[in-house]
Amino acid sequence: MNAIDIALPLCAQTVAALNPGDIVRIGGPVYTARDAAHRRMAESLVRGEPLPFAIAGQTIYYAGPAPARPGQIIGPCGPTTSARMDAYTPQLIKAGLRGMIGKGERSDAVREAMREYGAVYFGVVGGAAALIARCVKRCEIVAYEDLGTEAIRRLELEGLIAIVLGK
Repeated sequence: MNAIDIALPLCAQTVAALNPGDIVRIGGPVYTARDAAHRRMAESLVRGEPLPFAIAGQTIYYAGPAPARPGQIIGPCGPTTSARMDAYTPQLIKAGLRGMIGKGERSDAVREAMREYGAVYFGVVGGAAALIARCVKRCEIVAYEDLGTEAIRRLELEGLIAIVLGK
């Protein structure tokens, strides 16, 4: 398999060079966020408040990792359905979000925001949570700890295989 190595955070040139169907191997920092975290971030943007991390160039992985067992960095960490975040995603892309990792289709509004602002959507295989967790080399909670597994975490990835689904 010939995968394109992608180093995060993303720059405009990297996004521009990718095409739907490209297989990529992702390394670097990503932030996990699901429904509740997206709602809070969107509310912060509406109020003019800063987001819990500097979003420019960053990638969000739509996941709520399971707790780690003793001796592990993270528990199973599979993707959730990306469409669940579509109501909030265009605002985040406009604010500088450059990449998203998840599964499933995206709305017309998200696809338009990706084209307008230069973002990319990577797909990973659902049901492979334990295998995906092996690509996580570090994990720390950065915001919304009260959300439990849906708290925003900063993960350091190494060798996550994904497919470019849209841009």
